[in-house]
Amino acid sequence: MVSQIVSAIGVMVAGVFACALYFWLSDRLLSLALPVPEGNVRKASVNLNRRATIRPWLFLGPALILLGVYLVYPVVATFILSFYDRSGDQYVGLANYRWAFFDQQFRQSIFNNILWLAVVPAACTFFGLVIAVLTDRIWWGNIAKSIIFMPMAISFVGASVIWKFIYEFRGGNETQIGLLNAIVQAIGGDPQIWISLPFWNNFFLMIILIWIQTGFAMVILSAALRGIPEETIEAAVIDGANGWQIFWKIMVPQIWGTIAVVWTTITILVLKVFDIVLTMTNGQWNTMVLANLMFDWMFRGGGDSGRSAVIALVLMLAVTPIMIWNIRQAHRDAEGH
Repeated sequence: MVSQIVSAIGVMVAGVFACALYFWLSDRLLSLALPVPEGNVRKASVNLNRRATIRPWLFLGPALILLGVYLVYPVVATFILSFYDRSGDQYVGLANYRWAFFDQQFRQSIFNNILWLAVVPAACTFFGLVIAVLTDRIWWGNIAKSIIFMPMAISFVGASVIWKFIYEFRGGNETQIGLLNAIVQAIGGDPQIWISLPFWNNFFLMIILIWIQTGFAMVILSAALRGIPEETIEAAVIDGANGWQIFWKIMVPQIWGTIAVVWTTITILVLKVFDIVLTMTNGQWNTMVLANLMFDWMFRGGGDSGRSAVIALVLMLAVTPIMIWNIRQAHRDAEGH
């Protein structure tokens, strides 16, 4: 354990030193390649302009190369792979796309993803906004925010294990150790295997992600609420507006841009959800989502690189428009400030 910590610290220090050395050397070489002579004002001006043009690209060069190798190349390779058979050797044209269009499990995964998209971003944003407003009005608000934000520090697998105990079911006359079944039994109901109930089990899985991401939404929206000018709220109070009207007609419109960014950020996360489904149900009982289906086709049953590539492309196409919109919204907000 100690050796691993020392090794990690060593790698971080070496990485920072290597980056600093690269920036210094590249800037030094650029200065030598484009000198600024004291007696020639025109040449000095030209070289300074050239340095200013080249230097950003020189500094960004390693990052751009890494993006090309680890982002652009895999996308192109995946697109090409989607036209080949399971082994990636024989060209099959659009056969993998036809399979995806008619496959029942693929359609079920699409339906489940849409269900997650309809529920999770809306619930996280709503609860985050409500909690942000309420905790700003109480003296122990910061303590409450810390507790609600705490699940963000837990991995998806760790959170799933926690909630697996909450949904735990014991058959026969055994004592129910699952919190939910214990409550149901205490009020006279029958314990259930909650994560195996078709359709409804998807919502039980969604609760885990909502529990994790509500803290994120709360922190971002709380910061946005603090940026609302007090004068507008005071003016609304003087005009006779009640708390409900102030919230919906004064606060929400002024932070709508932040709400949209939070919503779309969680939407992108939902499209890539994988760990929770894998840990809780492994895609059984009609809980399969696209990321898990891609994993199954890629690594199980001998693997099928062609079909898994098609699913990966569907996921990428679903995420890309939302990411573009998010980036444009961030640019608009930056220009507004």
